[in-house]
Amino acid sequence: MIPKRSSLPRLNPSSPFRNHSEFIDDEYEGAAKSDGRGRSIWDTYAFNSGQVVDGSTGEVAVDQYHLYKGDINLITDMLMDAYRFSISWSRIFPHGSGAVNQLGVDYYNNLIDTLITNELVPFVTLYHWDLPQALEDSYGGWLSPRIINDYVTFSERCFTEFGDRVKHWITFNEPHGFILNSYDLGGGAPGRCSLHIPGRVCKSGNSSTEPYIAMHHVLLSHAAAYRVYQAKFKGEQGGTIGMSLDMAWYEPMSNSTQDIKTAQVAQDFQLGWILDPIYFGDYPLSMKERVKERLPEFSKTQTDALKGSLDFVGINHYTTYYAMDISNISAIKQLLNNDTFVDAGAFPNPFRNGEPIGDMGASIWLYVVPWGMRKAMNYVKNRYGNPTVIVTENGIDEVNDPNKTLIEALDDQKRIDYHRDYLSNLSAAINEDGCNVTGYFAWSLLDNWEWTSGFSVRFGLYFVDYNSPGLTRYAKSSVRWFTELLFQR
Repeated sequence: MIPKRSSLPRLNPSSPFRNHSEFIDDEYEGAAKSDGRGRSIWDTYAFNSGQVVDGSTGEVAVDQYHLYKGDINLITDMLMDAYRFSISWSRIFPHGSGAVNQLGVDYYNNLIDTLITNELVPFVTLYHWDLPQALEDSYGGWLSPRIINDYVTFSERCFTEFGDRVKHWITFNEPHGFILNSYDLGGGAPGRCSLHIPGRVCKSGNSSTEPYIAMHHVLLSHAAAYRVYQAKFKGEQGGTIGMSLDMAWYEPMSNSTQDIKTAQVAQDFQLGWILDPIYFGDYPLSMKERVKERLPEFSKTQTDALKGSLDFVGINHYTTYYAMDISNISAIKQLLNNDTFVDAGAFPNPFRNGEPIGDMGASIWLYVVPWGMRKAMNYVKNRYGNPTVIVTENGIDEVNDPNKTLIEALDDQKRIDYHRDYLSNLSAAINEDGCNVTGYFAWSLLDNWEWTSGFSVRFGLYFVDYNSPGLTRYAKSSVRWFTELLFQR
């Protein structure tokens, strides 16, 4: 059922609310072996790790590589005005560096031109977890400082090829998320860890050091790419550069001083890990005190490059947890083996006194807590001086249930309720609290290949029939709801 107009969130006319669906070769794009694309670490991980729950891979995904024109029509039909997508590094540089794959450049040129023809603003993410396997094999990827020059070369090529039309760049999607999964928990490519979690088999890694090393190189890569853009491209192209950061809200377990401190430290080890160096020139004090010599240091030159290297902050917000103090829980500390959660002394817990913080989505990490959106926006405002913020992801999934009829699968009232309530809280953050939020992207346009969840969950506004030869798309009820909402602007 579509809510009456009076029940829809009030939107600030000066703040465009947009839809996006992130796609890269793994989640959306597919065509993993087509037109000269090189292998990525997620190709390797999906085939070899045994961690994808349904045994699927992103080799085809939802084949947007071949179906993008039809998908763009779906966006315009919904009255959306922007689209966020990712560029696959190994489609531009099959070996990570060296020779450029012109067919890959041509594909993204065609995509961007089609978006602009349809009056859609392209927001382009440069890195969404799909490192070329060649760079991982050559020197260990993000664990080596050599990655900085290769990332800058890749970024500069994208600025050169596409920057005349792309005015909104995102250097990294969810660096905190991919660093934890890849180098701490072992649940993402390249699957490194030293934890004792049952069912998690990491052939190598060190969860107490590698996350900090890899993140350090991510931050330096971001700063270097930002400075190259400022020096070589900003004057002529006039674009902006941001970063999309995963941000759960951490609510204290109680009003006690210790619980409030635990929640703050949890946020330091999440958002502050990335934004504090960019806004203040160094890692949060809590991280320096707790990680000590395992936390890399910035030189004066690196600090100067990092400070001020964001034109906007992208926030990917889905859920809220209580921050659980684990500093005195020896069993958890032994299981996690001195990783970043142990360093923080805090762990995300969706339960308090046995009660969940909200209804759960299909994914075990996603709980519906709309008020967390408003608190998250205010935290960014208050800690970092009210920067320009774009909500670059927000959404909920449902289980991919093969026993449902198509009509049942298209009835996604829970998704409608989720977006209505989260948008209402976001609107309050803007209109009542003065948060400088200028855009909103819903995750996601289509059902997609969702990393280690494979095709077992569905985040899309459009249902994708994975069994049909053409991967047919069908509008869910949430498509009508968003169209109705945007018709009022």
